Amino acid sequence: MTDVGIITTGLGIAAGLVGLGAIAWEAQFRRRPGNALLLTPGEWNLDVYEPDRYVLVGDVEFRNLTERLEIMVPHVEAEVTLLSKDSLDGITHRIWVTPKHADAPARADGYWFGYIVKVGKTTHAEVTLEIKGPDLSSLQAAWVRIHYITYGPQGRIPKVRHVMVPLKFPSSEDSHRWRPTAAADVLPIRTHLLTHLDDPVTVVKRYVMPHAQPGDVVTIGETPVAIMQDRFHHPSEIKPGWLAKRLCYYFLPTSSLATACGMQTLVNIVGPWRVAGAFLLGAIAKKFLKKPGLFYQLAGEQARLIDDVTGTLPPYDQFIVLGPENPQQVVDQIKRETGLAAAIVDVNDLKAVKVLAATAGLTDEFLTQALISNPAGNADEQTPVVLIRPVKS
Repeated sequence: MTDVGIITTGLGIAAGLVGLGAIAWEAQFRRRPGNALLLTPGEWNLDVYEPDRYVLVGDVEFRNLTERLEIMVPHVEAEVTLLSKDSLDGITHRIWVTPKHADAPARADGYWFGYIVKVGKTTHAEVTLEIKGPDLSSLQAAWVRIHYITYGPQGRIPKVRHVMVPLKFPSSEDSHRWRPTAAADVLPIRTHLLTHLDDPVTVVKRYVMPHAQPGDVVTIGETPVAIMQDRFHHPSEIKPGWLAKRLCYYFLPTSSLATACGMQTLVNIVGPWRVAGAFLLGAIAKKFLKKPGLFYQLAGEQARLIDDVTGTLPPYDQFIVLGPENPQQVVDQIKRETGLAAAIVDVNDLKAVKVLAATAGLTDEFLTQALISNPAGNADEQTPVVLIRPVKS
């Protein structure tokens, strides 16, 4: 081999080693957590609930999820949108955030000073919302947005934690209009705006049990269950990738996968390779075998359950809501703690009923017959729960 050949070979080997090293370095970087600081939705209480004054207080927690990195929180502030059935004229509010660090007192002037959340540690903040007005009875909920900055190895990253807090709680007596069907009588149950502060069992005990009798069945919509599990994301948090931006064009405009953010949500759940493979095989089956729907079978349950923006009642109409997690465990727990047979369902005004999970003894046929008219509604009825009383033969 000539000197030139030796040099060329050496340079090629060196370039290959550098390339492999760069790939390994990049792979290691991608596995790093970055600014992995979680802000929990927290616990919220109405400390003052008077006709002309509400004081809502939330305790939220910052959690450093990294194993060896410190994450700084140089800035935190909050804003709120009030939701009401009537005009907000004459109603005023103010909202503020107070640090509750174990090792540093809050400043008297309300200034949020930069704070370091140590490795594996947590710290707290208190969010206070005061609302005043001559009559606050029309207020339905408060949509609180906590803006905060994480500062660390990924740089300075602004983030937002969305928290929905109900302000009005209907009485169980507000639900009294039974509706007859061929298989059963059904009662849509009105609730407050369900949020992460709720759980399905507590909701059933509070609103359903006053009406229930032995042998009754309770159903809950899949979207409200997901909301109670905190399974919703604002589109601003979704970063559509190459695949999502292209595939979304091939879905019907009414599909929740027909937008880049909706499709990216599915990609984030099941992975790009599964979505791409499902799309390719689904397209072949539809084009050449005349078998539509294979994509949804291959892409997984969440492909059918994702609700894009405008898919549910305000303020969740601004969010992408996922399908519920572990629905069978949810219905089994309801049955265990209340004695009522239970199901989680997805029902729409097109007379489509999908049963995600049901306790033993309930059949899809019975639930479909009882719910085919969609008694819970798809607008802002705020009746996410339906009590079913089978007709005695």
